[in-house]
This record gives sequence, C-alpha cells and structure tokens, in this order.
Amino acid sequence: MSKPPAKLPKRILDKDLDKLANVEEAAGHAGRQLVAPGLALLFLVIAATFAAAMLGAPGATPIAAAAAVAAYMALNIGANDVANNVGPAVGARVIRMGGALAMAAVCEVAGALIAGGRVVETIAAGIVLPGEIEDAATLARLMVAALMAAALWIHLSTFIRAPVSTTHAIVGGVAGGGVAAAGLSAVNWPSMAAITASWVLSPVLAGLVAAAFLAMVEATVFYRDDKLAAARHWVPLFNAAMGGAFAAYLGDVAAPAGAPLAGGTLAWLGAAAAAVVFAASRLAVGRQARGLENRTQSLRVLFTPPLIAAAGLLSFAHGANDVANAVGPLAAIVEASEAGQLGAETAVPFWVMLIGGLGISVGLLLFGPRLIRIVGSEITKLNPVRAFCIALSTAVTVLLATWLGLPVSTTHIAVGSVFGVGFYREWASVRSIRRRSYLQRRRAAAGLAADTALAAIDWKPPPADPRLGGKKGSDQERLRRRLVRRAHVTTIVTAWVTTVPVSAVLAALTYALLSML
Repeated sequence: MSKPPAKLPKRILDKDLDKLANVEEAAGHAGRQLVAPGLALLFLVIAATFAAAMLGAPGATPIAAAAAVAAYMALNIGANDVANNVGPAVGARVIRMGGALAMAAVCEVAGALIAGGRVVETIAAGIVLPGEIEDAATLARLMVAALMAAALWIHLSTFIRAPVSTTHAIVGGVAGGGVAAAGLSAVNWPSMAAITASWVLSPVLAGLVAAAFLAMVEATVFYRDDKLAAARHWVPLFNAAMGGAFAAYLGDVAAPAGAPLAGGTLAWLGAAAAAVVFAASRLAVGRQARGLENRTQSLRVLFTPPLIAAAGLLSFAHGANDVANAVGPLAAIVEASEAGQLGAETAVPFWVMLIGGLGISVGLLLFGPRLIRIVGSEITKLNPVRAFCIALSTAVTVLLATWLGLPVSTTHIAVGSVFGVGFYREWASVRSIRRRSYLQRRRAAAGLAADTALAAIDWKPPPADPRLGGKKGSDQERLRRRLVRRAHVTTIVTAWVTTVPVSAVLAALTYALLSML
C-alpha cells in the first residue's frame, strides 16, 4: 500500500512578505502625499523665523506669527490662482506642466518685488480708515483675523477644485475684521465701492478685450486666403503691441516714487520697445513660416511663442496684483507696530514683499496643478490662438488695474476672458459675415453647389439639454464640446456672491476669538 503524498508546507513566509510589500507600498504612497504639506509647513516656519530676524526686537513674536499666517495665505493664493496664469497655455498644449510652473514661479516673484507695492498700499490702508483703530494690538488682531479667514476659505475652495477670487476673500476679511473691531464706521466704504465696481467691470472688460483680439486675429489672419502671408505681417504687430505695453508699464512701476516718468516718456519707451519686438518677431515668424502649409493648423506654430510670452506677462501681473492679498495686512501690522497706529500711507518693507512673492511661487509649485486643468480645458475648448487672446486680454486688464492701484480679481478676469472668447465664437459661428464669405470661397473652391454651401453655413446646432452629454458624434456632444459651458456661470456667480460675506463672517469670528485669548 502506497503512502499518501506528503503535504507541502504552507508558504507562510511568502504570504507575510507579500503583505509587508503591500504595507511598504501603501506607506510610500502616503508619504509622497505628505511631502507637499511638509514642505509648505517648513516654508511657514522659515517665514516666521525670517520676520523675527528682520525685526530683531523683543516684541517681534506677534509679528513673526502674523508673517507665518501671511505666508500661509500666499501659499493658498499660489495654489488657487496659478490656473489663471498658465491654464490657457497648458490647455492649448503649447507648454508642459513642469515648464509652465517654473516660468510662472519666476515671473510671480519678479512681479511681486518690482510692481506689487501700489496694490499692497490699497489693501493695507485703503479698506480700514486710518485713525479708527485705537492701537497696534487691535490692528494686529484685525489683520491676522482677515488673513486667517481668507486663507481658510481659499484652502477649502482649492480642496474642492473651485477657483475663487483671492482678492474677494482678503477684502471681505479685512472689512469683516474692521467691523468687528470698531463698528461699521471703521470701513472705508467709498474705497470698498470703488473696489467692488472694479470686480464688476473687470471681467466684462476682459471678455470684451479677449473677443476683440480674437475677432481681429480672425479678420486679419484666419479668414485670409493666404494665411501664412497674413500671419507674417500681423503676428509681429500683435507681439509688438504686447511688448510695447509691457515696457511702458515696467517703466512706470520701476521709476522712483519721487520721480515718476512723464506720460510722453512712457509713450516713447513703449514705442521703442514695440519697434524692437516687431523687428525681432518679423524675423522669427518669417523663419518659422518657411516650409509650413497654407492651412489653419500651421498658425498654431506661429502663435505658440507669443502665447508663452503672454503667459509669462500674466504671471508677472498676477504677482504684482495678488501679492497684496497676502502681505497687505502684514505690512499694516508692521507699520502700526512701529508708528503706533495705521497711517494714511503704508510703507512696504522689502522683506514683507519677499515673503509674499516666494509664498505664491512655492504654493503654485506644490499645489498649483490641481486647478490648472479646470481653467485650461474644462470651461471651453482652447487652441493656441484662442489661448493667446485669453492670456493677453487677462494680462492687459490686470496690468491696467495694478497701474491704477485697484485690487481686482484675476480669477474673474481670466474667466471673463475665457467666456468672452467662447461667446464670441458662438456669435461668429452663425452671424459673422466675414466667416460666411470665407466659407463660401472655400466651398466654391472645393466645387460644392452654392445652395449646399449656404445650407452648411446657415446650419445652427439644435438646443441641447446641458445635463445630457450626448452620444459621441451627436449634435448635443458637438455643442457641448464646441461652446462655452453654461454650468460654469453658476459656479462663478456663486463664488462671487459668497466669498466676500463668508470671509467677512469668518474674520469677525476669528477676531472675537483672538480678543478673548
């Protein structure tokens, strides 16, 4: 009788090793997710230490704590608002995410340090009336409460992937803290009215400017029979206009405070820069156009360099404008601690601007990609030409607002530009006479009958239920992909309405808590 086969020993060791490998893999994944928050926390500690070292006084601890809160606010601004700067370029696939983040980080710091002082003064001393706050300690609690409230709201919005206005948040926080500290009379309501008016006007203006740019590009380049010849003539002009405006702006903000440049000098400076940019662009565009086919797709190559330049210009403008949201309250605290109260004009120390600029850049590098895809690809379909018009319109509007010292919302300006391009495309697709004429020429050249060509031109897509995506290739699906998405209107309006009151209430509650402590 044969013996039964011996049982093989269980592979207990192998199973245990597999479990250990899974645990190590899970721990490594969790550890990678903690790298960005850990680096952000390290930046806050460095900011507080740096502020204490710069002041060097025994009472510097409260200001160091305020510097840490300001750095936290700057991180959130970079995480939420970076999508407005490089989202169009990334959505149009002309620059990779890593390159976009690196370019934006450099330009953000440059904009904050070179041109951010004016708007910082508006945030620091233009919302709460000078003399209404009794002492420096009260002002410090007010500004820290405003920073904490705004930063928490932006952090939550970034977590749920909702681009909101960081300017709305900090202005609402300062106003709410001012009311909690000294009543309704403490708030500079005329200044608040001017700021609110800029929020309403800026996205409308940005949308009109973006639509005008796109209409100009289509009229001068797209709807021409010889597209490459038209592009060689007009693209350098577009680049020259952008370069000239940017040079004039730099000349204005870089001039000493006591010796501003005259308007004629700025005009000559802008004209000289425009001439240089035009000459360089004409050579570059002519070289790029060689070997390209006379078709619309070739224009993407020619518009890619100016789109990247416009994205850099927008990042510079964002750093100049939105650094105030982070360090404006901190500048007010430093001023009040040295003078005893908040003055009508707030001097902005360089180290305060440095914390804000670096904080925005660190925030966008660590957390920025979360919202880039939303602005770049989920509002409307972009190509390099449309993205160039959006970026240039946003940059021009933000730079103009910074020039005037108005803390406008870059989020709403960017989205207003996107909607301006999208709504213009809707109008032009069925009402543009130039487009009809261009399509008639193309169809006539292709040998189509006139009635067939006109029927194709006059065709309008049927209305579609926005709740239904539609099958692939259907009219509903084409309409959803081609036009701007109406659902984002509700999101923007909701953020517009809720950000200021929510930040104000949070700031008032935070101020009350700090007062009790």
